Amino acid sequence: MLLEIGQLLRRIPLLLATTREDPKPSLYGEKYLKRLLWYLFAGTRGGPSRAEIIRALQNRPSTANQLAQSLRVDYKTIQHHVRVLEENGLIVPSDKETYGAVLFLTPKMEEALPILDEIWSRIGRRKINETNAGRSD
Repeated sequence: MLLEIGQLLRRIPLLLATTREDPKPSLYGEKYLKRLLWYLFAGTRGGPSRAEIIRALQNRPSTANQLAQSLRVDYKTIQHHVRVLEENGLIVPSDKETYGAVLFLTPKMEEALPILDEIWSRIGRRKINETNAGRSD
């Protein structure tokens, strides 16, 4: 019985440490964040649109409707990309699930903007806005 209590007491700090930790992997670990950004912006077809949304929000917090107008993209498309960015902790709305909620970059996305620039320079585009240069209005 004393052995069991001793083992339990030794395990208490471990138990306390594991209960305080977030059950999912840290989004903000440098390596994980880089991989996430590579996937979201360079590894998917919607990457350029997501990057445009990030750049627009960097300049000015906006609603989804304002983003759709300024980026000349369908509102439903913006909603989809906003949902993906929000689920990955890169943007946050002022009010959850409210029409007209203002969207902001999270502090970690603001810190990761140089990583986004690095990704864009490596895939051959100097400026993200160049992805829209070929569009005809």
